[in-house]
Amino acid sequence: FAYSFHAAADRNGFVLGTMVTPGNTHDSQILEPLVGKVIERVGKPEAVAADAAYKTPAITRYLLEQGMTPALPYTRPRTKKGFFRKHDYVYDEYFDCYLCPAGEILAYSTTNKEGYREYKSPKQICATCPFLARCTESKDHQKVVTRHIWQEYVEEADHLRYHAEVKEIYAKRK
Repeated sequence: FAYSFHAAADRNGFVLGTMVTPGNTHDSQILEPLVGKVIERVGKPEAVAADAAYKTPAITRYLLEQGMTPALPYTRPRTKKGFFRKHDYVYDEYFDCYLCPAGEILAYSTTNKEGYREYKSPKQICATCPFLARCTESKDHQKVVTRHIWQEYVEEADHLRYHAEVKEIYAKRK
């Protein structure tokens, strides 16, 4: 068996809380209970710095709703080379849809059990699109873009990442 050790420390490196978990427990499942231990012992921190494994919709929501500033890193898009990136598909909050690079609407279809809303392109139009090869490898020519129901929290954390004080907090993480 393997185990993982998790520690929360203040800006001076003093350990404020620890947890040991089975090695197959994802880091993101530990942050909330670990921060809870810190709050019990010394009070609520103003900010929480963590690595990319902790940059999830649930964690950013938890931190922001609890009044703690998330200091989280940039995460690279995980798009295959030669394909459009997610930011190439523009989200329209008012109509709750995405617009593809060719200007077609990806309409809301469903929300999956992980909390991701799925937006799908019109297959018949996409089949003849000149951008198809850069958009999807789907056999039915349909592009699916997902957006978490708490995506606005991740976007707020990304926005905060550019503030000087958040950069300074994140730099002290190690």
